[in-house]
Amino acid sequence: MILNHPEKPLNFSDFLVIGAGLAGMDIALRLSEHGSVVLLSKAEACESNSRYAQGGIAAVLNPDDRRKSHEADTHTAGVGLCNTDTVRFVVKNGQKAIQHLIDLGVSFTKDEQNHEAYHLTREGGHSARRVIHNADATGKTVVETLLQQVKKHPDIQLIQNQISIDLVTSHKLGQYLPGQPNRCLGGHVLDIKTGQVNTFRARFVILATGGAGKVYLYTSNPDIATGDGIAMAYRAGCRVANMEFIQFHPTCLFHPQAKSFLVSEAVRGEGGRLILANGEAFMQRHDPRGELAPRDIVARAIDFEMKRTGDDCVFLDITHKGAEFIKSHFPTIFEKCASLGIDMTKEPIPVVPAAHYTCGGIVTHLSAKTDIHGLYAIGETAHTGLHGACRLASNSLLECLVFSEAAYKDIVRHLQETPKRPLESIPLWDSFDTTPCEEAVLISHDWDEIRRFMWNYVGIVRSDHRLARARRRIEMLRQEINQYYWNCKITQDLVELRNIAVVAELIIRSALNRKESRGLHYTTNYPDLDEACNKDTILPISSP
Repeated sequence: MILNHPEKPLNFSDFLVIGAGLAGMDIALRLSEHGSVVLLSKAEACESNSRYAQGGIAAVLNPDDRRKSHEADTHTAGVGLCNTDTVRFVVKNGQKAIQHLIDLGVSFTKDEQNHEAYHLTREGGHSARRVIHNADATGKTVVETLLQQVKKHPDIQLIQNQISIDLVTSHKLGQYLPGQPNRCLGGHVLDIKTGQVNTFRARFVILATGGAGKVYLYTSNPDIATGDGIAMAYRAGCRVANMEFIQFHPTCLFHPQAKSFLVSEAVRGEGGRLILANGEAFMQRHDPRGELAPRDIVARAIDFEMKRTGDDCVFLDITHKGAEFIKSHFPTIFEKCASLGIDMTKEPIPVVPAAHYTCGGIVTHLSAKTDIHGLYAIGETAHTGLHGACRLASNSLLECLVFSEAAYKDIVRHLQETPKRPLESIPLWDSFDTTPCEEAVLISHDWDEIRRFMWNYVGIVRSDHRLARARRRIEMLRQEINQYYWNCKITQDLVELRNIAVVAELIIRSALNRKESRGLHYTTNYPDLDEACNKDTILPISSP
């Protein structure tokens, strides 16, 4: 990669894709047929939330299933906030999305009785078996298959260990031309290995940066999930919506050596029971659907039981299905548990809820367009209207694929009318008079403080008092962090701290604005659903 120096040209491509999970790699492959693509990966390629999606991809593939049923299940999980057009659009394109993956070489588990058909499992909130999968490692299989295609494509430049600092827009450069909208022109990007900041310029920019689970102390997400795309787009002038709806996965493995390991929803879908330490099942007390209730209900039930009993965890028991069934259906989970001394064929798995999925994000249209021309957002970083107040299990990878294609089609439609060389005069990154931070402990301390008070005050159960306290803390911390940003040399920790502070504030503000309990947002001050609040929480743009 050519590093930027004043005497050297900027890095230019037709398409700049930020994020190399499923959404990012898929759109990079699609767009590569129409021009040069730079694909930026924050860590080593494949490391993303997509990679850790164990369950599968929901789509209507069974002749006995119906699209209307999948749509209804999505709306039920979303508790009245799903966008009807979006739900219909995504479900309609589900079968096509799965075939697209199969055409790319992705293998899925075949049915044990009919080897010509694929095995479909059922997860919480679904009224039918419609989740296609590869054992319990679907995400890993999908992203590794796409990575092979990306690496051998001559028109895709994959650059790893890159973290974007901020987007460059025409308005940011002071170019308010009459009749001309704000347009994204590229971005400033930190090379994590070298510490060099490079400027990337492109005709179109696609954000596929994933979610923001690391805003919370306990999460199923990998370390890179710090809400970078949401924070950058918000600072650039995009609206964000529904940030109060953070999905907590009910069952993450509870073990000091099991950082962020998810125990798939499919374990409950195949008959796993949630029990207390004394062996007592408890889900029927909370919902007649028991273990197959939507995730928000199951997570709150576990949280309630843990607080009631004082226990550190609950347990997920599937021993009654037998060793052969467990090992064949859940090989990844079995191996992980075994490595920690837990034999899930003979004993229940200790589990706890953890922050898992960001249902809100950057406001987009059905074309994946954002409020800024030339800027698109796909995957978990976007708010498409699909998930509403709670995401239905296994709709996330489906959303990545459907909106990857939608963004691709829209970009191709506007390709000819977009200048091939937008603004040669984008300035290079200027470090001003910054110096290395002499007290890096301050950055690490702020990292820890944000994640802890978000977990304690803005977690599964909230209150006005807790949220107000969290808002006071984040307002003070953001002032400190802005001082670090302008005075200290840019590092990955500083970029991520700045981003999680923005995202934390967006979550807190959104939660304070919703005066009811709905889906993933539960507050003790307003414990009931209020039809007057049956609308998205869209935050006005504020200064960074």
